[in-house]
Amino acid sequence: MKRITLALAGNPNVGKTSILNHLAGTSLKVGNWPGATVEKKEGRVEFMGYEIILIDLPGVYTLEPLSEEEWIAYRFLTEGKPDLVLNVVEASNIERDLLLTVELLEHEMPVLIALNMVDEAQKLGVEIKDRWLSELLGVRVVRTNGRTGEGVRALLQHIIEVYNLKEKPKPLHYSKELEEFLQRVREKDNEPKATLIRKLLQEERFRSLREEIKRSFGKEAYEVVKDERYAKAHGLFREVVERRSVSSRDITEALDGILLHPTFGIPLFFLLMFLIFKVSFDLSKPFMDWLDGFINKLIAPLTGLLLTALGAGEWLKRFFEEAVIGGVGFVLTFVPLIAVIYFLLALMEFSGYLPRVAFLMDRFMHRLGLHGKSLVPLLLGFGCNVPAIVATRTLETKRDKLLVIAMVPFMSCPARLVVFSFFAVLFFKNPAVVIFSLYLLGILVAFITAIILRKTAFGGSLYHFVMELPPYRLPTLRLLFRTVWVYVKDFLYRAGTLIFSASVVIWLALSLPPGVKRPSESLAGYVGRAIAPVFEPLGLSDWRITTSLIPAFLAREIVLSSMGTIYSAEVKEEEKPFELSEALKEQVLAFGKAIRSALINILSPVPSAFKVEEEEGSLKAVVAQALSPPQALAFMVFLLLYTSCLGTVAVMWREAGKKFALLFLLYSFLVAWLAGFLTYRGFILWSM
Repeated sequence: MKRITLALAGNPNVGKTSILNHLAGTSLKVGNWPGATVEKKEGRVEFMGYEIILIDLPGVYTLEPLSEEEWIAYRFLTEGKPDLVLNVVEASNIERDLLLTVELLEHEMPVLIALNMVDEAQKLGVEIKDRWLSELLGVRVVRTNGRTGEGVRALLQHIIEVYNLKEKPKPLHYSKELEEFLQRVREKDNEPKATLIRKLLQEERFRSLREEIKRSFGKEAYEVVKDERYAKAHGLFREVVERRSVSSRDITEALDGILLHPTFGIPLFFLLMFLIFKVSFDLSKPFMDWLDGFINKLIAPLTGLLLTALGAGEWLKRFFEEAVIGGVGFVLTFVPLIAVIYFLLALMEFSGYLPRVAFLMDRFMHRLGLHGKSLVPLLLGFGCNVPAIVATRTLETKRDKLLVIAMVPFMSCPARLVVFSFFAVLFFKNPAVVIFSLYLLGILVAFITAIILRKTAFGGSLYHFVMELPPYRLPTLRLLFRTVWVYVKDFLYRAGTLIFSASVVIWLALSLPPGVKRPSESLAGYVGRAIAPVFEPLGLSDWRITTSLIPAFLAREIVLSSMGTIYSAEVKEEEKPFELSEALKEQVLAFGKAIRSALINILSPVPSAFKVEEEEGSLKAVVAQALSPPQALAFMVFLLLYTSCLGTVAVMWREAGKKFALLFLLYSFLVAWLAGFLTYRGFILWSM
C-alpha cells in the first residue's frame, strides 16, 4: 500500500481540526511534537489503495519562524518534506488567510486548497470564485464544510490525483524589481522562491544586496518582502471575491450583542457554566448508578463464578473483587459524567463561544496585569491542567507565561470533578451547588495567586494584542462525539494502566505483611497513620482517607479507586444467589429506568439528579459512615487546591523550571492545607 504524507496548514480557527476529525475519524491521535510542547494531532485514512497520513500543523498566520508554532510548521514543511500540503482557508476571512497561502506557494510543493465554510461567507454577502482562484494559482480548490463534513471526503480523491500527477502550483511572481534581486541569489535552477527569500534576508554573504534593496526601495529588505506578500494576497482577494449587500443583520453580531454585553456578558457566562454542570450531573447520574449496578451486580458475581469454575484460590478471587472491581470498576462508573461534560465543553469550543470568553474577560484580566488571551489556557485547565500549561507557550512574554502557569493548577479538571461528584452526592443535598462553588473557589485562589505574584516577583508592563473572534457555528453531533471519544478513550486508558497499577499497589499494601487480618494493621494502615497527624486539623485523621491521598498525586481520580480498594477490604457483602438470566433482565430494566430518569432530571429547573440514597452494606454507605459533611468538604477543598497531579508538576518543571515547580508545589500544599483547615472549622462553627 502506497503512503502519502499530508500536512494540514492554516490560520488558527479556520476549521483544520474539524476537517481532520472528519477525515481521520477514530484514528485521530493527540500528543506533542517531538522536542516541543505544542499539541500534535495526527490521523490515518485508507482510500483507493493508499494510506494517507494526516499531520495537523499548528495554526499560524505566517511561516516566518518566530514563535514555537511557526518553527514547527516551517521545519516540517522544509525538513519533514510532506508529499502534499492541504491549505485550509476560511472563506469568510479569505483575505487574511491568503497571506499564508502565498507563503506556502513560495515553497513550490504540491498544494491543495480547502475553501472552508463557504456557507458562512455567503451569509455575510461574500461570493468566492473558486474556479478562478484555482486558475490563478494553478492549484485545486475544493469547497468544504468542516461543521457538517460536506465536501471533506471529496478531498481524498484530489489528494491522490495531485500526488500521482505531481501537480505543482504556478510560479509565484512578485514585482520585477524584487524578482531581479532574488535571481541574483539563485545558485541552482530548482531552488524554490522560499529558499531564495531566506538566503536574501538571512545569509551574511548577501548583506550588500540587502543594503542595495534599502537604497532602492527606501526600506529594509524584510519589509519589502513582507509588503510584496501582502500585495499578492490582497491582489488575489480582489480578483476572486465579490461582495453583495446584506439586508438582514448577521447572526454573529446579534449574538455578540448579548453574549459580549459589557454588563450582562459575564453573568451570562457564569450562568452558562452553571447550566453546563447542572445538565452534566443530572443527565449522567442515572447512568452512573446503572453502571455501578452493572459492575457490582453482574460483572462482579459473574467474574467470581468464572474464577471458581477455573479453580482459582481465595487470594486471586479477593484480588479481582477488591483491586480490579473495587478499584478500577469503581472509577469506571464515572465515564458517563466525563463524556457529558466533555461534550458540552466541546460544544462551547466548536461553536465559537470559547474565544469570546477570552474577549469578555479581557478588561478584568488587565487588572491582574494580563490580557484576555491569557484566559484561554485557564479555560483549557478545566479540561486538563497538563495541556493547559503547555498552551501558555502561545503567550508573548515569559512574565505572562509564568503568571498563567501559576494559575492553571487551581482550575478544577474532570479528574477532580470525578472525586467531587462522589463526595458531593454522598454528603450534600445540593451537590451541583457544592461543586460549582468549589470551581469558583479554585478560580478565586488562582486570581489571588496572580495578584500576589504580580505585586512581587512578576511585575512589568502589559503586552497588548488584537483578539480575533471566529463566527458562531453549530457543530455536528458527529464531530462532537468524535472529540468526546478521544478524551473518554484517554480516561479509559488511564483506568486500564495508571489507575489499575495504583489499585494493585494499594491492595498489596493492604495485604502485607502476609497473614494480616485487619487492614488497619497492614502496611497501608501504617503509612496512613504516620501522615494522619498532618491532616488531623482538617478533620482527616482516618488512616483510610490519608492513605488514599498518597496515590492521588499520580492522578486525582485514583483517590476513588484507592478508597474503593481500601474500603472493599472492610465491606462484607451478603452473598446472594446469582442467576445470569435474572441479572441480565434486571440490568436491561435498570437501563431503561436510567434513560427515563435522565430525561426527567434535565427538564427540572433546579438540580435534582443527585439525591443520596443510602444503601446498607454498600461501599457508599461505609464511606458515608467514615466521614462527616465538614470532613468531606475539607477533603474536597484540599484536593482542589493542592497541585493537581504528577503530570502537572512534570510539565510545569519543563515549562517554568525546577525551582518554580518545587516552590509552587510547596505553595499549593500550604494553601490547600490552610483552606481545608478553615473550611472544616468554619463548617463546624456554622453548624452550631
